[in-house]
Amino acid sequence: MATDQTTDHVNGNSTEEPIDITEVDTTTAEVIHSDNFQTLLDAGLPQKVAEKLDAIYIAGLVSHSDLDERAIEALKEFNEEGALQVLLEFKESDLSHVQNKSAFLCGVMKTYRQREKQGTKVSDSTKGPVEAKIKALLDRTIYTLDVTTGQRKYGGPPPESVYSGAQPTIGTEIFVGKIPRDLFEDELVPLFEKAGPIWDLRLMMDPLSGLNRGYAFVTLCTKEAASEAVNLCNNHEIRPGKHIGVCISVANNRLFVGSIPKSKTKEQIVEEFAKVTEGLNDVILYHQPDDKKKNRGFCFLEYEDHKTAAQARRRLMSGKVKVWGNVVTVEWADPIENPDPEVMAKVKVLFVRNLANSVTEEILEKSFGQFGKLERVKKLKDYAFVHFDERDAAVEALAQMNGKVLEGEHIDIVFAKPPDQKRKEHMALQNIFFCAPLFKRGYIQAPVSGAD
Repeated sequence: MATDQTTDHVNGNSTEEPIDITEVDTTTAEVIHSDNFQTLLDAGLPQKVAEKLDAIYIAGLVSHSDLDERAIEALKEFNEEGALQVLLEFKESDLSHVQNKSAFLCGVMKTYRQREKQGTKVSDSTKGPVEAKIKALLDRTIYTLDVTTGQRKYGGPPPESVYSGAQPTIGTEIFVGKIPRDLFEDELVPLFEKAGPIWDLRLMMDPLSGLNRGYAFVTLCTKEAASEAVNLCNNHEIRPGKHIGVCISVANNRLFVGSIPKSKTKEQIVEEFAKVTEGLNDVILYHQPDDKKKNRGFCFLEYEDHKTAAQARRRLMSGKVKVWGNVVTVEWADPIENPDPEVMAKVKVLFVRNLANSVTEEILEKSFGQFGKLERVKKLKDYAFVHFDERDAAVEALAQMNGKVLEGEHIDIVFAKPPDQKRKEHMALQNIFFCAPLFKRGYIQAPVSGAD
């Protein structure tokens, strides 16, 4: 009887009201157990914890098959009091939009540990959105909503009646910052759908407060819609006195890695990191100006795509993976953005790298001055900027000098990238609103001209 009742509740077929867990008297012989109660005890859960979880099963909030072995094992790591509190918070959570309940329970456990460590707790008065407004939005748009402890994902993919094309590519995702912390999908979606059909919207959540983290990512179905969303919504006053910031998001596939032994070569670094991560495409390494046999103690790892880079980052940051017996420092590198071709066609400054320690500005002036009048030359460590008066002279110098040997070293020359004011604004916006890891420890292939 208990099994049939549980199944009906889980499938939404019951005509009765769900059982209130608080009404289940666990102190008498009349305690109702599901067929999975003994399985919970056999798994090693304490009696009271097993009874509390089993009561959640019977209430129809979750079924035993929804929870995988990982969740049960994680619950066993808590003492009895902590496990009971975790299950209480899980039971009181709004699970109506939670698709992976096992992962959600693990998230509740993680949040509980963090809150316990910090001595804080969620305030019921500020926890979550107005469910009636969210339901009205989902009824109107026919989109799905998947809630985890770290984010709320609206759509992905959208209903076929809205968009039936291929999954959006690079350039269709936008970053939204400066979002009021108590704002949810019911206010964001109507704004961004004006630009075009939304593929998905991911609102980043703070599990400790129950509020959002102040930023979100919205993927539109086309690049044109993404550009329109930036034009329409950047600096939009979403609430009185509250303006959001919107820009195109750049998917990053490059990691900055520090604490690298300075004696290691590029080949050795590739071999070592390929052992512990997947999808590694390349390693960017810089040598010390005064000793080309030694690197500078850091490198950049370039992966196939953002997903493999993110997986590598999590693995390397776990503390469980050691490289040459040491734990390395890992952060996101600054994504490289190619300047506008029309802008680059006017550049008259060359970026010269891999310079020997003995190369001086006077030597550079003599070597490059033969191709035309120079405005100035500035050397910094093992690279330099050579400013020409005319573009044609810079083009000729690049063609003639790139790869040549100067003071015993083969030099490498490219046109310097000019400062990009829009890019600086976008970086500032994303840094402010907790996207800083995406833009830390910048690797810029050619530093901007005018560097001092």
